[in-house]
Amino acid sequence: MKTLLTTTMVTLGCVLAARAQLHTEAVEYKDGDTVLEGYLAYDESAGKAKRPGVLIVHQWKGLGEYEKHRAEMLAQMGYVAFAADIYGKDIRPRDAKLAGAEAGKYKSNRQLLRERVNAGLQVLKQNELTDTSRVAAIGYCFGGMAAIELARSGADVKGVVSFHGALDSPDPEAGKNIKCKVLALQGANDPFVPASDIEAWENEMRQWKVDWQLVKFGGAVHSFTEKEAGNDNSKGAAYNEKADLRSWEDMKQFFAEIFK
Repeated sequence: MKTLLTTTMVTLGCVLAARAQLHTEAVEYKDGDTVLEGYLAYDESAGKAKRPGVLIVHQWKGLGEYEKHRAEMLAQMGYVAFAADIYGKDIRPRDAKLAGAEAGKYKSNRQLLRERVNAGLQVLKQNELTDTSRVAAIGYCFGGMAAIELARSGADVKGVVSFHGALDSPDPEAGKNIKCKVLALQGANDPFVPASDIEAWENEMRQWKVDWQLVKFGGAVHSFTEKEAGNDNSKGAAYNEKADLRSWEDMKQFFAEIFK
């Protein structure tokens, strides 16, 4: 028991030390006249050494604690992580109705969405610690769609990862602009991403010879990485621990490949 207690205390001490070395800050930036506020995280213990950068795009309620936590997880893995703000500083919809209206502005205007996500990408690339030759983007739900649109914009990144994101495109021809590898992680029972959208997306990837992967998680619906979604699959959006953990491991393997 004493040995176990000692080991636990040492482990906890290491975790706390790692957290103490984490640098986080709010970063204000602009896209045109629109003021945005993102969240930067990196591990200070690595000094001034260059490291890969990962852009994170938020779900439909805007940049919040969820994305900040993911940024911190990535920073602890050795990346410079920047959680972008698509909506604008202080625009954080409080409920589903408001979130749907805000997200809809960008879903119906993909060019604006691409501009906003690229603005966040530039902030990440301009950070002195970011190795600009090794940059990727990830996104959740609305952010997953944004990550795919970043690729469709022709952005110079190594790869993008969409977690339970929309895959539809009003302009499939935009697939010809994709220069990077693409990983889509989907709930197999997600009612918000119909089979027709997935089929069209696959055809788009094939047509333009994109290096792509699609992973479906059995029993998972929309928002499977978000604990706040609850556990009732009948609502169409629910947390799924297995899918959450497995998708994170898939992302890590993807990063190991594109950043090698």
